Amino acid sequence: MKEGMKPMPVAEINGAKIHYHVKGNGLPIVFIHPPVVTSANFQYQSAQLSDGCKVILFDIRGHGMSEASEAPLTYSLIAEDIKQLLDFLGEERAYVCGYSTGGSIALEFMLKYPQRCLGGILISGMSEMSDWLNRSRIQLGMAACTARANRALARAIALGNADNSVTYANLFRTAVRGNIRKWREYYRYSLIYNCTSRLRMVSHPVMLIYGKKDRFFHKYESILRERLQKPQTFWLDGFTHQLPTKAALQVNERIRKWIGEQQTENADPIPPTETDVHAGAFEAREDEQPRL
Repeated sequence: MKEGMKPMPVAEINGAKIHYHVKGNGLPIVFIHPPVVTSANFQYQSAQLSDGCKVILFDIRGHGMSEASEAPLTYSLIAEDIKQLLDFLGEERAYVCGYSTGGSIALEFMLKYPQRCLGGILISGMSEMSDWLNRSRIQLGMAACTARANRALARAIALGNADNSVTYANLFRTAVRGNIRKWREYYRYSLIYNCTSRLRMVSHPVMLIYGKKDRFFHKYESILRERLQKPQTFWLDGFTHQLPTKAALQVNERIRKWIGEQQTENADPIPPTETDVHAGAFEAREDEQPRL
C-alpha cells in the first residue's frame, strides 16, 4: 500500500477479523495469495483490472493485517472465509483467482462452493505439491517460521516476488506484520493438500497461466489440463513463477480477455431454463502448449 492510501477495512468473518479491499465495479474477482506475502502481491491487478471488474483483495488469517485466530489454518477454512466475505460484500458469485499455493485454495473453493463461482483463474497453480524441489522449498520456509528468522523469511519472499524496489518495500512491510504460526500452518497444509482425484468435479471454466521458464510447474499444468472439465492454458514466454508482479501486464490482459470471452459465450438472448442453468454449457477451446 502506498503512503497516503487508506488502510484496508476490516470485516468480522467466520470468527476472525479479516482485512480486505474492494476496488472497481463489474464482475467480482477474489484474489488469493500464497504464504507469508499478503494481498499486496496483487496491487497491479487491483490497479489494472478494476476499470472493468470488481477486484476483491483480502489477507488470509495471520497474514498482513488479518487476525491470527486459534483455529488451525486449512484450505477448507480459508474457502469458508472467502464465502463469508462474499456474503458480507453482498456478492452471490465471483471468479476466484489464486496465485501459487493460493491456486489450490481457489480449487478448494470451487469444489466446496460451486454455486458461488463464476469460474477459476490459477496463476502458477497446482492441485498437489509432489515435486521434490518445491516440497524442499516449503520445508525450508517452515523451518524459517521462527521469531528469530521471520524478518529474513519475509525479506526473501518479498524480494523473490518484487519487480522493483517500491514493490519490494511494500511486500516486505505488509508481510512482516504476519503471524509466524499461521505462516507455518499454511506451509504445512500445502504439503498435504491434494485435490487431484476430485478435479473432474470442477464444473466451471478454469484459466491456467504459467511461465514457460517455470519448468517444475509444467507438471502441474498437465495434471490440471488433463483432469479439469473446462481448462484453458496460457503460457507466458520468458517468465518463471512470480507472474502477478513480474508479468503483470501480460497476466492482466489475459485475465481481462478471458473473462470477457466467458461472458460472451455464456450470454443468451433467450432466458435460460432451469435445465440450462444447471448444465452450464461451455465450449472448451484447445489449450496452448509450451514449446519445449
